Amino acid sequence: MINRILVANRGEIARRVFATCRRLGISTVAVYTDPDTAAPHVAEADARVRLPGTDGYLDIDAILAAARATGADAIHPGYGFLSENAEFATAVEVVGLRWIGPPAEAVRAMGSKIESKKMMAAAGVPVLDELDPDTITGQHLPVLVKASAGGGGRGMRVVTSLADLEGEVAAAGREAQSAFGDPTVFCERYLPTGHHIEVQVMADTHGTVWPVGERECSIQRRHQKIIEEAPSPLVERVPDMRERLFEAARLAAGTIGYTGAGTVEFLASDQGEFYFLEMNTRLQVEHPVTEATTGLDLVELQIRVAEGDRLDPQPPPTRGHAIEARLYAEDPARNWQPQAGTVHRVDVARARAHFESDGRDPQAPVVRLDSGVLDGSQVSIHYDPMLAKVISYAPQRERAVRALADALARARVHGVGTNRDLLVNVLRHPAFLDGETDTAFFDTHGLTELAAPLIDDAGARLCAVAAALADAAANRAAARVLAGLPGGWRNVGAGDQVKTYRSTADTEYRIRYRHCRTGVALPDDEGVRVVSATAERVVLAEPSGAESTYDVSRYGARTCVDTPAGGIEFSVVPRFVEPGSTIAKGSLVAPMPGLVIRVGTEAGAEVSLGQPLIWLEAMKMEHTLTAPADGVLAELHVGPGDQVDVGAVLARVDTPEP
Repeated sequence: MINRILVANRGEIARRVFATCRRLGISTVAVYTDPDTAAPHVAEADARVRLPGTDGYLDIDAILAAARATGADAIHPGYGFLSENAEFATAVEVVGLRWIGPPAEAVRAMGSKIESKKMMAAAGVPVLDELDPDTITGQHLPVLVKASAGGGGRGMRVVTSLADLEGEVAAAGREAQSAFGDPTVFCERYLPTGHHIEVQVMADTHGTVWPVGERECSIQRRHQKIIEEAPSPLVERVPDMRERLFEAARLAAGTIGYTGAGTVEFLASDQGEFYFLEMNTRLQVEHPVTEATTGLDLVELQIRVAEGDRLDPQPPPTRGHAIEARLYAEDPARNWQPQAGTVHRVDVARARAHFESDGRDPQAPVVRLDSGVLDGSQVSIHYDPMLAKVISYAPQRERAVRALADALARARVHGVGTNRDLLVNVLRHPAFLDGETDTAFFDTHGLTELAAPLIDDAGARLCAVAAALADAAANRAAARVLAGLPGGWRNVGAGDQVKTYRSTADTEYRIRYRHCRTGVALPDDEGVRVVSATAERVVLAEPSGAESTYDVSRYGARTCVDTPAGGIEFSVVPRFVEPGSTIAKGSLVAPMPGLVIRVGTEAGAEVSLGQPLIWLEAMKMEHTLTAPADGVLAELHVGPGDQVDVGAVLARVDTPEP
């Protein structure tokens, strides 16, 4: 039996594996890099070992040395990093440790998407033909450039113009090298409106292969899933599709002698025809929805299979519906820009299960939270910006959707921008509610509309009112003298107090209020009156008498206001601006900390609106900064290899006067 497991990973998946290990009585070992020194997964392990540099999670020798130093007898790779690296799987077994995953040969067979597709085609599994980038013509367009060794959306590009093909192939190769250590890419036909359907498989070493239900993962951004569900609405609609999918998945797993947990991924049409995409020889990010609908602990099954246990002849039946939403530190409205910094607070109050789906009431919705961060955690520029996964389960899909949307809307995530509002808007969209989801969902229904704030401008103004009143109460509570008197108090009539707040959407709200004999009063044009106001909570009433509560949190110059309908973050606008603190018009500002990997031209060159000027690498992805207008690149402050901080002015474009 396995006694101590080292998890060669970080964040949420490391904590997820540790949770099962604790329940089974198995000791745990964490590894970490310098950016993760204070990460939750490090503190939760029984033992921990520092890895060198920021790429330590890819250092096979260092991880094996950590296992030897801590007495681990098995290694769980999690997902990402080395989880699908055949050399790592082989090295683990060579030094006498248990590999909690499929055989190295199976990992190797599926590790190259190019070779795996050839193998599946030979076995009779339908595939999309591979295209050589050098032979692609206009008739092949659009095509998808993909990293052969990777996943998770990294190293993937859609090409609609032959003129862009060479540059996109090169960019995909750079991302693949950075994320997976292998720059090999290939092309295949791109289906803009397909469905991403996958089958969870579990196989033991005695010949039993389970197809453990399918998942639909069609809501994607940058070819990376953000909402997944089980079962698939498409498969539910199409007769006999589930049986055909399961048979193809069994065939794929059997062809390579697979054992352990894995996922066979397919691209499907509306009519139910499907094509093999790849097989992920590891646990998937979205495995909780399968756990919720089957009652299984897939991590426990991985460990049992590694210990030689037999699976039952048939998997348990599925029941109900589960949906997972990935909460990312990113700004969907600004080309999905990742966000970095301190997570001051993360609270999904409706979640009553963490890292497990056991003990659910089959008649009541359950919300589960799998998170890689806690209050005070740092979101690093070096790794994926996923903060947490929020999963709902209910007997019917409609109830699961409603529970998840409500849990996300009420969640409090302070300190970094997230995609929370987008997730809620997608879940509440009529097309999603009808199960009409495909990989073009954002193009079809409009990213601008889907990324809109949950709180409209009128609601945002009331949140700003609450922020002003709570700030005033906090200031009085902290006063050293005459703390019992309200700010601005006079024996005679006094003027209004004024505070100005700026939202993350750059909208400013100028709030006026006045202290009087009966308490705090607002101008009549605000349309509400103050019921109560403390430093943490404000209650406002409408003329009808309906009262609403606003919870307020402050972090330096930032103020977060939460309501049952959503939350908003403000910065306090100072009354007086310091000289030199404003940014010149036409400046390109770093949206996140990152590494400059390329510049498109030189200072003094003429540029046009939207022209790529600077390429940044952050969180293993490339981000392009473009010219804000036609003009001249008057200043260029960076070059390839420069590390920049968020907010740094990188360049400035001068536009001619009209």
